[in-house]
Amino acid sequence: MKPITVESNPSEAQLKKLGVKHWPTWQKEVSVFPWKFITTEYAYILEGECVMTPEDGSPAVTFKAGDLVIFPNGFKGTWEVKRPFKKHFKHANGNFVKCLLSRVKITINRLKSIFG
Repeated sequence: MKPITVESNPSEAQLKKLGVKHWPTWQKEVSVFPWKFITTEYAYILEGECVMTPEDGSPAVTFKAGDLVIFPNGFKGTWEVKRPFKKHFKHANGNFVKCLLSRVKITINRLKSIFG
């Protein structure tokens, strides 16, 4: 299983190039739950802190506000939301419907930013 990658404090230029401000958001209260990624998910953490423990026994990964995280397609693990959590996210390279919905939400957000 490919590992999660975490980049702490990416530059504003990089975030702008990725279009992060147009990505939809997701939030979760403090909790623990299993998850399987059916796409590659790109996430920019806005608030909170989480620990993701891979199902395959590899080391847990911690990420927090200000981190850019890539969850690889097929990754299975357990989320442990340590502090109330909020992220921007984008899906790619995986489940067609989930990726399509992500692209539609991003397009809507871009249009809203242009036309108010």
